Amino acid sequence: MTYACFTVEIADHIAHIRFNRPDKANSMTMEFWQELPEAVDRISNDAEARVIVISSEGKHFTAGMDISVFMSGSLDADAANAHVSAEAFRYKIKALQETFSALERARQPVLAAIQGGAIGAGVDLATACDCRYASADAFFAVQETAIGMTADVGTFPRLVKLIPEGWARQMAYTAERLPAAKALQIGLVNEVFDTPEELLDGVMAIARKIAAHSPLAVAGCKAMANYSRDHSTADALDYISVWNAAMLRPDDIREAYIAKGEKRSAVFDNLKPVSR
Repeated sequence: MTYACFTVEIADHIAHIRFNRPDKANSMTMEFWQELPEAVDRISNDAEARVIVISSEGKHFTAGMDISVFMSGSLDADAANAHVSAEAFRYKIKALQETFSALERARQPVLAAIQGGAIGAGVDLATACDCRYASADAFFAVQETAIGMTADVGTFPRLVKLIPEGWARQMAYTAERLPAAKALQIGLVNEVFDTPEELLDGVMAIARKIAAHSPLAVAGCKAMANYSRDHSTADALDYISVWNAAMLRPDDIREAYIAKGEKRSAVFDNLKPVSR
C-alpha cells in the first residue's frame, strides 16, 4: 500500500516505516495521523513482520504536528458555542492520541531510529515506541509550551515513566532541546550512534536479533512489559502466569535448544494473522 507521508517495506521479518518528507522536516500532516495507525495496525494484524523499525529521511526525524492540523477543526471562536465546541474538540484530540497508541498496542516491538530533531509530537511518537536510539546530532523538544499549548497526544503519561520526573517536567516547562548525550544519560534512548547511517545500521542489527527469536515469546514480552508498567507487581505476576499457562509453546523452546546445539538459526512459526 502507498502512503503520502512514509514508505513501508517488509523484508526478513522486519517492517521498516520511513518518513519521506525531508523537505518539510517530516512534519505530521492530516494524512500522517490517518495513515500511521492504519499502517501499524495492518503490520500488527498481518503478522508478516516480527519487529517494526521507524526512521526518517533528511535532517530531522520529525518537526512534529504540521500547522495544517492546528488549523483544521480548531476550537470555535464563537463564545456562545465554546463549551459545545470544546466537547467535540476533545474527540479530535483522542483520535490524534490513538495514532501513537497504535505503536504501543502493536503485537511487535517498535524501534525508533531518531536523527536530528524529534520535536513536539515527535517526542510523543518516540515515547510510544518500545526502544529509542539516536544519532549524535539528535535532540528532543517538548515544543508545545513554546507555542502556547500543553502537549496532549502522549507526552505526559509516557515520558514521566521513561525518565526521571524532574527531567520530564523541565523539558515540558522550558521547551528546551534535550541533546542525544543527555537523553542517553537519563534513559530516554538506549544507545547513541555517531552518524545517521551508523544509527540505522545499528537499529537494523538489533531488529534482526529480535526477529530471530520466537515471535510468540517476543509478543509475550511486549504484552508483559506494557502490563507490568501499568499494574502492581502482584497483578503483573498473576497475568504472566495466566499468559504462560495458555501460550507457553514447548515446540519453540525445543527448537531454540536444538538450533543452538546444531549451531544454526532457529526456525519459528510467525504469529497468526488476526482479522481487522
